[in-house]
Amino acid sequence: MNIDPHIFRAYDIRGVVETALKPEVVTLVGQALGSLYPNSKTVVVGRDGRNSSKQLADSLSQGLRTSGREVIGIGEVPTPVLYYATHKLNTGAGVMVTGSHNPPEYNGLKMVMDGKTLHGDDIQAIYLCIINNELKTGAGNVRQEDLLDTYISRIYDDVKLSRSLRIAIDCGNGVAGPVALTLFKQLGCETFDLYCNVDGNFPNHHPNPSDPKNLEDLITCVHKNKLDLGLAFDGDGDRVGVIDDKGEVLWADRQMMLYARDVLSRKPGAKIIFDVKSSRNLATVIEEAGGEAIMWKTGHSFIKNKMAETGAELAGEMSGHIFFKERWYGFDDALYSA
Repeated sequence: MNIDPHIFRAYDIRGVVETALKPEVVTLVGQALGSLYPNSKTVVVGRDGRNSSKQLADSLSQGLRTSGREVIGIGEVPTPVLYYATHKLNTGAGVMVTGSHNPPEYNGLKMVMDGKTLHGDDIQAIYLCIINNELKTGAGNVRQEDLLDTYISRIYDDVKLSRSLRIAIDCGNGVAGPVALTLFKQLGCETFDLYCNVDGNFPNHHPNPSDPKNLEDLITCVHKNKLDLGLAFDGDGDRVGVIDDKGEVLWADRQMMLYARDVLSRKPGAKIIFDVKSSRNLATVIEEAGGEAIMWKTGHSFIKNKMAETGAELAGEMSGHIFFKERWYGFDDALYSA
């Protein structure tokens, strides 16, 4: 089988489903993961709402089981729920089938094995394992778990709002929609929802809050209804865009200034990581609040691994990935951040 090496990227595996990231390729990726990481005996598998995601998740599970891994399927969930499941179920291993904010014809895989987010050489090793036919075989099983209610309850128990907020939520028809609406209503918010039904064709706009044009409807909704806040989630729910009550975009480095002050009020001297694209003012804010500012290279995999290395309590990058270790688990979770 010919496999396009270009789908094995720096932070994930990603490509067009019909031509490169075919189901049979994803099956081999699953088998390679099980072969390369024998200590990850149980692997959680989740998927986003793209039209191809269920088939690819089934193919991935087949490959993992062929390598002898046990698989726990958690269904259609935002990426942070997959990360949460690896902690809650104590597996240290999980794979999310998601194309994130890419066009509908794309899909991809975000991978955690042996408690580590795979990137760089780890991902290239998967490709080499396949083309060198170093795949192992075994007999694994699969079972299903529903963790959405548990995840929502975990956030609800941790976050208390000082007052009820009126907020607009735009999920761009990505997988975060139903979870976001349920969560914020439970927190006592009045919600105005935009495109919160899951539709893998993304008929309204691209689910990418980093692009200002994708925030136009949200800004209009905030202005029209005189709301406190607007939230825009990306296609798999691990990045968030924020609009304030004046309709202005609160970019991720400005969000980090708020989060940093809050975390440092409870954790004086904490290390806080931000990427090279962030404003220089962020480092000043962190240091003035008594924290240690650490600049690091962009990429959610790089940031997560740097957090583990340094013991940082908070990290963020300009794309909208925010990582809380203090009171949370250290992965990028837009729903918790919001």
